[in-house]
Formats: sequence, structure tokens, C-alpha cells
Amino acid sequence: MTAGPLAGLQVVELGGVGPVPFAGMVLADAGASVTAIARPASGPADGLTAATGGVLGRGRTQVTLDLKDAADRAQALELVASADAAVEGFRPGALERLRLGPDVLLAANPALVLGRMTGWGQDGPLAQAPGHDINYLALSGALHAIGTADTPVPPLNLVGDYGGGGMLLAVGLLSGIMEARQSGTGQVVDVATFEGAAMLMTVFYGLFAEGRWEDRRGANLLDGAAHYYRTYETADAEHFAVGAMEPQFYAELCARLGVDLPQEDTLDAWSAHGDTMAARFREKTRAEWEAELVTPQSCASPVLSLAEAPAHEHSRARGSFVTVDGVVQPAPAPRFSRTVPGAPSSPSLAGDHTDAILAELGLDPVELGGAGVVRQSAAG
Repeated sequence: MTAGPLAGLQVVELGGVGPVPFAGMVLADAGASVTAIARPASGPADGLTAATGGVLGRGRTQVTLDLKDAADRAQALELVASADAAVEGFRPGALERLRLGPDVLLAANPALVLGRMTGWGQDGPLAQAPGHDINYLALSGALHAIGTADTPVPPLNLVGDYGGGGMLLAVGLLSGIMEARQSGTGQVVDVATFEGAAMLMTVFYGLFAEGRWEDRRGANLLDGAAHYYRTYETADAEHFAVGAMEPQFYAELCARLGVDLPQEDTLDAWSAHGDTMAARFREKTRAEWEAELVTPQSCASPVLSLAEAPAHEHSRARGSFVTVDGVVQPAPAPRFSRTVPGAPSSPSLAGDHTDAILAELGLDPVELGGAGVVRQSAAG
């Protein structure tokens, strides 16, 4: 990226999966210069794969350094010394054991903002415990609220890893950078997926405190209980989504469905009216209902698959999806009216830019290369 609102921002990814490369992609999509440090790989260079996360690796440069090696550590430190921010996703204490802890990094770059991405946070009883998105959701209360009345259902790893993790990591980094540009002093941003997932539940904790949210699934307006806010199976085993909460939209939906159901807000009414609507939706295919229901006033939409969504007329009209190296993927978001970012570049192979980046630091990549260690990909 050479354009965009974050053009000129320098970010170094010291390592991490999932939320870390996602945050890097968000920043790179907006024009930041993101350099990811990859571990050395043994074996032939053409055996290297794309950046961690596949398409999440788009828009950044890749350099291969062994952070356990003193010389390579020194080069990583030089990269960080000229950066606005650095991010890492190791278990708490791992960066310190590599002798690249916050004290070392901030000594090399006093204005640095260091984002530390973990599941449970840098401290606390579970700080060293392993975990995945589903575990963080479980303890945050989010998983208990999502699913059917009988069982919780993981919402992919969107709420934890990418929403509560990577997205808040990007927000935290940008917040720290803005402050550092005023104060001249950097800081550490402690991002815990567990806390991010909890934060995304803020409105529901508020509703629960007000007595307006049942602490169980299948009993609330937005968890699939209400007959006017749920999905319905169609005759061809596809699904239609209904979100007609407002009276005018609900009236339009019922008129087009050909049902006469009052918009009552009791569990019994939701259940009974839901059965009526379900039977009606099963009478026609998804395409037939799309032709009858998709109007500006009905709040009804076909549930599209991953293969179908990019081809929808609205997605095509806005360019909501792009194709990079033959891979269809979501386009950068949000949109900027003046500082328009460039199109996403291809994901890099680990080590694609090692020689170029080290050369920019005034170093000889040949002298630094270790025997049997791949530092520069064949593509690079």
C-alpha cells in the first residue's frame, strides 16, 4: 500500500497468529507499512507457504529472522527502533525470554507503542493457560448467550479472535500512536481476547442489569426467539433471514408472506407465530421468496453462502469483494472519501523481502544467513 489514511505509519509484527495478522491486515489495508517477522524455515525456499492466515497476510512485507539468535535479534530491534508500533502474540513472558521485552523495545524506541495480544491477558490466574476462541467466549459470557435454547453454538471465531482480539488490537495501537505523537512517549497495550469478547457483550450486560434480557438462550429479542428476528428454512433447504422488528417493516413482511400475525412480545406468541411463519416459508424456495420479500420495507434477506455472497448485486455494485491472485476475498473496509487506499497486494511468502529490508538497514544478508536456514524465499 502506498496510499490511504495510514500512509507513512510503520508497524512491525514480531510474531503471532489469528488476531495479530488480522490487525496487521486492517492497518495495511488502510495504508500502513507493515513488516512481519517470520521464523526461519529448514529446507528449500519453495517449500515456504504464504503469510500466516493466507489472505490475512496481504499488504505487508515479510522478513525472516530467528529471534533466538543474537544477531537476528539485533536486526529485529533495528526494525522496531524506526517503527511507530510493534505487535506480538506470544504467551506472556515469551518476549521477555527472547530478550525483547517492553523495557528493551522502549529503550530502543521511547515513542514505540507495543501491542501484546494474548487470550487471557498479561497477568491473572489464567495468563499462562492455553486456550482458543471458544474458551475465551465461554468465560466472557458471550458463548452462553449464543446458540439454540438447548446448547451454545460457537459463532466461528469472529467474536473472540477477530472482533474482540484483532480489531481491538488495531484500535488500541492507533489510540496509543495518537497519544505518543503528542507526548513523545510510548506504552504497552495489553489486549486480551477474553476481555474483548466481554466488551462486545456490553449492551447485553446492560440489558441484563435492567431486567430486559433473560440470562438464557432462546428467550430474547435478538437471540432467535422472536418470530420476526430469526432464520427460516425454505422449500429447497436454503434459509431466509428476517429482521422485521419495527411495526411498519413487520406489517410489510406479513402482508407479503400472506399471514395475519400480531406482533406480540411474549414467548408463547413468538413460538406460535414462529411456527406459522416457518410453515409458510417452507412452501416456496429461497429464490421465490427473494422475489417476493426483498423490498426496502420488509427487512428480509436470503442467507447466502460464501460462494454466493460476492456475486450478489449489492456486493458487485460496491466492489465489496476483490480477487487477489485468483482468491476472492472481502475488500478493505471502511471506505475513505479522500485518502483512498490502493488495492490489496498479494500475501507474501515468509522471507520474500528479507534481503531488501536488511539492505535498507545497511546490513549484508549474506553474512547473516545461517547454514541450512531459509531466510529468503525463492519468489523474493
